[in-house]
Amino acid sequence: MKVISADSSTAILNERFEPQQIVASASVLVCPPYREASAVLAEPIFVSAEDGHEVIVHEAELCRELIGKVKADVVHLDMSLGAVSLEELSPIQFSNMKISAKAKHHLLKILPRLRRIAGEITTKYGIEVLAIGKESIPVRIAELTCGAHAILYVCEKVAKENQPILLGLPSKCQPSFADKGVYLYSLITAEHDIRGYAEDTKEALGKVDVTEMLNPCARGFRALRISPRDKTG
Repeated sequence: MKVISADSSTAILNERFEPQQIVASASVLVCPPYREASAVLAEPIFVSAEDGHEVIVHEAELCRELIGKVKADVVHLDMSLGAVSLEELSPIQFSNMKISAKAKHHLLKILPRLRRIAGEITTKYGIEVLAIGKESIPVRIAELTCGAHAILYVCEKVAKENQPILLGLPSKCQPSFADKGVYLYSLITAEHDIRGYAEDTKEALGKVDVTEMLNPCARGFRALRISPRDKTG
């Protein structure tokens, strides 16, 4: 089974380690043995963390765009709603779900747009769009892949603006910097061989210094302090 999934991950943090902006969104194609992406569409978004629910719509749009380029059997969205088909999801079903009132409010706001996109995907390509969330390995791969791209986007931003940025990574993962890109490996048990990757086509890594640290306010999360490299050194 070939799966297209999407996620938006990695946030710019303030000095109190509070999320300020979501950096990127990415859609990926994941094929057996389901360890990394076979195809990727990633974009920098830099949207307010308070508007996080809105990025789900953009994730669905990226899935629609990617499935126009590659074949897949199903779409997994980062919505933990019991793997229900988005076309079948209705406001009435929310009352039976263990989600907060705030989450229900946000879902009601974006549901019409999500159902429209899901309907377009099903009608044109004959596959379902499932609200499966974190239970999906392809969603996890999308999260790690998006995170790897986000690191490079922030490196470019730091180099351009000459200002350091504190970047929060997705949960339970660790970056590994290669000559031509960055990997983001899962640290979750039984996910040791799952990873995301982004190629450093703009050579952004060579323009910055990166310091990795634990997030002191969120157990299981790591952060990167990315600073402009001293050109005189």
